[in-house]
Amino acid sequence: MAVVGLDSLSKIYPGKPPVRAVENVTLEVADRELLVLVGPSGCGKTSTLRMIAGLETPTGGTVTIGDRVVNEVAPKDRDIAMVFQNYALYPHMTVFKNMAFGLKMRRVPKAQIHEKVTETARMLGIEHLLNRKPKSLSGGERQRVAVGRAIVRTPKAFLFDEPLSNLDARLRVKMRSELKRLHRDLQATSIYVTHDQEEAMALGDRIAVMHRGELQQCAAPREIYEQPLNRFVAGFVGVPPMNFLDGRIVERGDRLVFDAGFGQLELPVRSQTILSGCVGDAAVYGVRPQGIRIDPEASSGLRLAVSMVEVLGRDADVYLQCPDQTASGSQSLVARVPVDTKVTEGGTVGVSFDVGNVHIFEPGECGMNLTYEGQIDASREGSFAGVDASAN
Repeated sequence: MAVVGLDSLSKIYPGKPPVRAVENVTLEVADRELLVLVGPSGCGKTSTLRMIAGLETPTGGTVTIGDRVVNEVAPKDRDIAMVFQNYALYPHMTVFKNMAFGLKMRRVPKAQIHEKVTETARMLGIEHLLNRKPKSLSGGERQRVAVGRAIVRTPKAFLFDEPLSNLDARLRVKMRSELKRLHRDLQATSIYVTHDQEEAMALGDRIAVMHRGELQQCAAPREIYEQPLNRFVAGFVGVPPMNFLDGRIVERGDRLVFDAGFGQLELPVRSQTILSGCVGDAAVYGVRPQGIRIDPEASSGLRLAVSMVEVLGRDADVYLQCPDQTASGSQSLVARVPVDTKVTEGGTVGVSFDVGNVHIFEPGECGMNLTYEGQIDASREGSFAGVDASAN
């Protein structure tokens, strides 16, 4: 296996105007690491993967595999294996021949081909399919064949281009766990592209979040979730997405609070110093749905109207309407609570926030997280806090 390095990698597609698909991406994938490139459609993740594979020519920057720059190296000579979204199996060949094709092209001895294909098929649980053709296989079986065809080659790096997107939800979860097990067993350098952030969180040793061709943040899944570098990352990673409210940082006595228009929301104690230079500035208050507590019996503090309740098995998503919140931010909040929480659509409930996990962002789609360097440990911060709804 090998380290894969990207240095100021860019891709511009000609047109009027030109399309800047990838912008100066610098990234290193460690030996035996599984890195996931994630982002919405059109963010540049597939273009990045195709440049690593040699299927697209970079407009600028370099791609390194192992100790050599491969910009001018043909795809077949880069010693990588790619698994595509549409499987890309030869329909006229049996499963065995599909898996053996790459080895045959490299003139590997027949006995060795038979041994590697049989061993890989056994590992993937498809040895009983070796004499069948792709048209007789299910989607999950075809995907296993495509993965097997890559594994038998023992390349320096594996590239996966949304390999599970054509599968149904249940099979996608099953294949996801199998891919994670395979990576653990093979210890192979792997780069995996997906638009599904849950898939990224489940699979990746690290996650690289992309948006509009630029790398927004690259870190371990937990860090991406708990310490998002900017508003885009915070809103993209997490289900349901993080709640955002527009407002300003203001002083209340000897403390800073967030004025959201309908009330003043408490800020973490440890962020007071960090935000001291932002008094009077416009900002965005971010809190995850899991960080909102609902108390149907509360008679004081902030009370919000319940506009909708979605039951999701053990949990429920409660949509709350914020009064007088007319700025460009969210007009409502979503709270994820235990399903037995007594809420009624059209009623009102008391609301408080997990102050320890609040984030404050600069305005804008990719506004920086002003509290990034002062993350709060909720267990030390204390508990939930509401707002002073009378302080406007």
